[in-house]
Amino acid sequence: MSQFIEMFGGLCQDTPWSDVVTITNGKAYPEEYQEEGAYPICGSGGIMCYGEKKLCNGNTTILGRKGNINNPIFMESGYWIVDTAFSIDVDKAKLHPKFFYYWCCQYDFTKLNKQGVLPSLTRKDLEKVKMAIPQMRDQLKFVSIAEQADKSKFGDFKSQFIEMFGNPVTNTKGWKTAKIKDVAPEMPSKEQLSGKIWLLNLDMIESNTGRIIEKVYEDVENALSVQSFDEGNVLFSKLRPYLNKVVIPDEPGMATTELVPLRPEPSKLHKVFLSHLLRGNQFVNYANDIAGGTKMPRMPLTELRNFDCILPPMDKQLEFVFIAEQVDKSKSVIQKALVYLNDIQSDELGKIA
Repeated sequence: MSQFIEMFGGLCQDTPWSDVVTITNGKAYPEEYQEEGAYPICGSGGIMCYGEKKLCNGNTTILGRKGNINNPIFMESGYWIVDTAFSIDVDKAKLHPKFFYYWCCQYDFTKLNKQGVLPSLTRKDLEKVKMAIPQMRDQLKFVSIAEQADKSKFGDFKSQFIEMFGNPVTNTKGWKTAKIKDVAPEMPSKEQLSGKIWLLNLDMIESNTGRIIEKVYEDVENALSVQSFDEGNVLFSKLRPYLNKVVIPDEPGMATTELVPLRPEPSKLHKVFLSHLLRGNQFVNYANDIAGGTKMPRMPLTELRNFDCILPPMDKQLEFVFIAEQVDKSKSVIQKALVYLNDIQSDELGKIA
């Protein structure tokens, strides 16, 4: 997310905070209202407890005054802040509150620190900070893009699989199982390809994600040591350095023989579910341990065929597939955001020139 804001931050930074924000100093919470209540009591690190009084309105940004000074927090509801933090409200005619928060996320507040042992910020220094103020329509569009991207936790997505299904190698949740050969046998496409076709090799596949980095099309007559595949296959790399390269193709083609064309039975095993199982850390570690050969170790196909694959109920698999698809959509949103913000930056720089 910060790279998006940095692209906005690279515009004309000419508006001081004193013109567009109101900074509220935190206060010690009154002892007589320290019973548990509805309002969060916050410090520089976020919510500490709850009380009956609020000091600040919602849709504002908390910024640490002492200690944790480089971790902005957006609060949607009203709250109280203690004296280790500031609450920052914006002039909503000029700044969208969430856009301001995202801008703060990319700004390095440590450069305003004048203390040694315990980092701290002053209100006076913050009011001198300058930022660009894009048109409100651009702020709103960016906030929409950023919030969609925020909905997916890319770094935590593999843990989502484990949370829902447990360790698929040791079957920690006791799901029904079946051997891979019975529910996803090796079955290349039977489609006859001719002319220029998609030729896929391991270098064209991104590790961990299965994303295709590039596509190369050549005459089928020039294709050597390849096998056909189509959209019903899940392509698994049996070569040890690339075990986490698992692909669901979006069109027919031919692949290197190091990619095994598995064909999951749709009523028992969803191809998206299977692809995430095979590229997950637990299965990759298992495959690494049993890979044989000296020059280029490979997972033995007999071991792959006889692996006891977990078979959660299809509705549970589909629940995971839905989450996976939302992540993919957010990744697409990110790419669109980069293009969109780059266009804005180019327009603004053109105006300055």
